Amino acid sequence: MTMRQAETIAPDYFERMFQGDPDPWELASSDYEAEKFKATVAALGDCHFRSGFEIGCAGGTLTSMLADRCSQLLAIDVSETALKRARKRCNTLPNVDFASMQFPRQTPRAVEFDLVVISEVAYYWDDRDIDRAAGWLEGLQANSVVLLVHYILETDYPQTGDDAVRKLEVALGDCIRRCRSDRQDRYRLDLWLRN
Repeated sequence: MTMRQAETIAPDYFERMFQGDPDPWELASSDYEAEKFKATVAALGDCHFRSGFEIGCAGGTLTSMLADRCSQLLAIDVSETALKRARKRCNTLPNVDFASMQFPRQTPRAVEFDLVVISEVAYYWDDRDIDRAAGWLEGLQANSVVLLVHYILETDYPQTGDDAVRKLEVALGDCIRRCRSDRQDRYRLDLWLRN
């Protein structure tokens, strides 16, 4: 059994990761990540969104794909190094804005977004931050889409991917409706609609 970290992973962990490696999780270079990102965007169907919010944009690989689906997209990360790389990758995309933000402890106004992408970040949060995230998601307008994609194999992070998604869903209760829940060998993809 893996010993889990008890607290939300601190921002300096991510900054060290990005300073030490140009692609620390191989988000821009692995076939696995490319296929997962393709499935992530495909899960949105033909929908186009007025305003998207990507939590944990890393180097901007998924951001650049989501930009085609959003009139405006706000992508955030806690690592300044990651944000610098993401800005460079997306420098020709005028509809994408970047911000340094430690979600869910720092948040934009929820009512602004009709798409929220939580990809590979919720398992870094402790239970208090899961509850904070759920509280923020409750502020979304009706019919807003929440897309979650999380690694499901063992880590030492505060949550497993499965636990993070389950706890968020339980905390949100009747506020959301599950439209899709798919499992692959290494990740799960969930699509929720705000009631």
